[in-house]
Amino acid sequence: MSAKKYDALFSGIIGEEYDMLNLTCPLAIKMSHLVGDTLKDYAATKTETLNVVELGGGTGITTLALLNASENMHLLSVDNEPVMQNQAKAHLNAWVESGKLTFSENDALIALKNLPNASVDVIASAYTLHNFLNTYRTEVIGEIFRVLKSGGQFINGDRYALDDISQHTRIIQDEIAACFRVLTAENKLDLLEHWVIHVLSDESENHIMREAVALQELHNAGFSEVNLADRITLNALVTAIKA
Repeated sequence: MSAKKYDALFSGIIGEEYDMLNLTCPLAIKMSHLVGDTLKDYAATKTETLNVVELGGGTGITTLALLNASENMHLLSVDNEPVMQNQAKAHLNAWVESGKLTFSENDALIALKNLPNASVDVIASAYTLHNFLNTYRTEVIGEIFRVLKSGGQFINGDRYALDDISQHTRIIQDEIAACFRVLTAENKLDLLEHWVIHVLSDESENHIMREAVALQELHNAGFSEVNLADRITLNALVTAIKA
């Protein structure tokens, strides 16, 4: 699907949330599209109805990309932030009524622990795992591996910090400067404050998801065919297969 068609689809359903995210973090929108496209490619190789779990559904932007990836699937969207999830429920009620979408209000780890072994075809996420404490993220990855079927895929569009710390720091500086320009021009100072605080949290040593460490962690959990692609600055798509 072209970027233009995606924009029309998302802005029509998600509305203000999509427009604001596109203003502050346009690469996040691109990653949501890539996560959906990757699921579409996976689904094209299958004939059975897929059981898909999304971690961190938020207001529904990536959820919508996943729902439009295949007609032959059921999606469980997990998010323990009720304000955001309530927006997703309102935006995507047609899929709920059709039986293709359900929601979980549990946090990611609890939601995964409630799922049986080898019961899920795909676990997908966008801009969720980098928010986790490192120790919690390790537990989540272990549970992702456990609940995936053999041949199942993990798809994650997220912020993967560069191993080159100097280059990484320069990109962060450029991102902050750009966000100041955009949000001060829009007089969105409250959003600017929130965004800067969030970036500082992302960059803390107990949160940061450094590329080499993150990919090795997937291998350590048991995944094969671990790949990082489509990197744009700090944003990248990671996929991994459970053999």
